[in-house]
Amino acid sequence: MKFVSNSVEDTLMLGRRLGEACRPGAVISLRGSLGAGKTVIAKGVAEALGITEAIVSPTFTLVQEYEGSMPMYHMDLYRISGPEEFEMIGGEEMLYSDGIALIEWSEKIQSMLPDGTIYVNLEIMPDQSRIIDVEGIDL
Repeated sequence: MKFVSNSVEDTLMLGRRLGEACRPGAVISLRGSLGAGKTVIAKGVAEALGITEAIVSPTFTLVQEYEGSMPMYHMDLYRISGPEEFEMIGGEEMLYSDGIALIEWSEKIQSMLPDGTIYVNLEIMPDQSRIIDVEGIDL
């Protein structure tokens, strides 16, 4: 399912819809270049879960855990080298949790992503709008 986002608000709203549609145990792969809106989608999911904390990209901490109507694990794997390092930080536990796992740069652990992973691909267009392709869930 493809969406066009012309603003941060559009992207945030899509994230909210995604969060409302997710069930416990959902894994969301967020893919796109730097600045494409992956963290904005995560903010929208967090809002849908009633999380009031500020959501920031966990580039240096790798994982941020938030409590809402269900736990949300926000991971940024930009700095890891691959599946082995992901296992060393305990990442696999979050893939099979009772919360929602959002993973930026999930390409680095593609082989570990469970069946049923929801893929959100964000592409920046020349006019700065975003084409957001969501696969694996109906919104």
